[in-house]
Amino acid sequence: MGLTHTQEAGSRGRLLLVDDEENILKSIRRVLRRGEWEIETATDAEEGLRRLELFAPQVVISDFRMPGMNGVDFLTRVKEQVPRAQRIMLTGQADQTAIEEAINRSEIFRFISKPWNDSHLVLTVKSAFEQYALVEDNERLMRVTQEQNAELKQLNTELEARVESRTLMLSQAKRDWEQTFDCIESPLAVMQSDYSVRRANMAYLKVASQGEGANASAATCYQYLFGRDTPCQGCPLPVALETGKSARAEIQQAGRSYVVAAFPMPGDGRVVCSYRDVTEEHALTKRLIETEKMAAVGQLAGGVAHEINNPLGGILAFAQLMKRDEGRNADDKESLDLIEESALRCKRIVESLLKFSRHSRVEDRRPFDLSKCVEDATVLFKAQLKANPKVKLELNLASDLPKLFGDPAQLSQVLLNLLQNGLQALPHAEGELKVDTGREGDRCFFTVSDTGTGIEERYLPRIFEPSFTTKAPGEGTGLGLSIAYRIVQDHGGVFQVDTQLGQGSRFTVFLPIPLQLERLP
Repeated sequence: MGLTHTQEAGSRGRLLLVDDEENILKSIRRVLRRGEWEIETATDAEEGLRRLELFAPQVVISDFRMPGMNGVDFLTRVKEQVPRAQRIMLTGQADQTAIEEAINRSEIFRFISKPWNDSHLVLTVKSAFEQYALVEDNERLMRVTQEQNAELKQLNTELEARVESRTLMLSQAKRDWEQTFDCIESPLAVMQSDYSVRRANMAYLKVASQGEGANASAATCYQYLFGRDTPCQGCPLPVALETGKSARAEIQQAGRSYVVAAFPMPGDGRVVCSYRDVTEEHALTKRLIETEKMAAVGQLAGGVAHEINNPLGGILAFAQLMKRDEGRNADDKESLDLIEESALRCKRIVESLLKFSRHSRVEDRRPFDLSKCVEDATVLFKAQLKANPKVKLELNLASDLPKLFGDPAQLSQVLLNLLQNGLQALPHAEGELKVDTGREGDRCFFTVSDTGTGIEERYLPRIFEPSFTTKAPGEGTGLGLSIAYRIVQDHGGVFQVDTQLGQGSRFTVFLPIPLQLERLP
């Protein structure tokens, strides 16, 4: 019967007024209506007891002098039936003895003298409701405490059994985690900031045992896994610890390539490192390079065959026949020589095409001149430009560049791919393409610029992803730039892309200058 939060939503509490004078009841109701309490009244003690049972008030205000049962007896009955209900008595000046009796018998909360002060009456009633809530909360807390004590006693009784059960569960969980850790095929290790190995799975141990020069008794990962004396160049572990975010890098060791990912563990200075062998992926990438190259060769070969092979036979045949005629003067012979020289130039174009289509091998890497490589590649591209007469190609090739080391055929493929993309970016096959070479610090570069449509900013992060293309179906596989990116990476170079929508794009490839080739002529 206590005041609950649900009941409090409708009113602030229930109040019972008992007095044999109607005027007093009305007066008190008028004073207390500001308190938003639910108020019931009774004109004598008997009626008040009936109201008490039905209304279940939290606060009861009773007059001392009433016909039949007086206020002391009434509030004593209230105390017996509703012990928590707070009891307030209205008394006159001559009722001091009654006050003492009320305090002793019915344990009233407060008494109010007649005539009363309205503010004092409101504060007294408010205090009574607060006292009721406090008593109710105390009883509730006592019950909760008793219940919790009983539960605690039961928990203490079962504690030893639970600890034993949890210990077994933790042991099983540890075994499950270790087995899961060891079942992962990729090498995994928990590392400290000093590169020491705290825990490694079976795949990690297997790679270490197969590695050349690996030291199984070493403490650090670079000694244990790769047999090195110093940390691997570009190791992502310190980056992950410094930034608090995962980091990745590719590491070459004993003819294998590993993508190392470092994932920092929060708060304890440890890092989980995973090693993914991407050697086969690189081999697949090389095969894709050859596939894309042959696709480019096939596209260019069609233009070469149309532009060169058809008229070449007739030119050579007529030139030879005319040179056999007697009586040719010197000017005619000079013209025939020029015709023959042009035919030989066509032959060199075909030879360059065949050379470009050869499979690239490690042995093909050699010192080469970047400007010469670019010039040879543009010879192949110029044949295709004949089908696009409104496109202008400008070459600005720097001289006296230091020698680079690499596969010029592969880099020619990169250049041709960039030129092909630039050509397709020109609206209505009309505009300018520009190729530049030069040097910047300890690296050389070549740049392919176009005056085309440019690249939308939202596409820039994805242009080097495999199979990503914005071209119409049938115009591209989405592999060109990704393969070009891999070729440049394999040569230790980097791409730089500058673009502005509607004004064109510029792709720059920077290639490092080997120190030992710096001064080669």
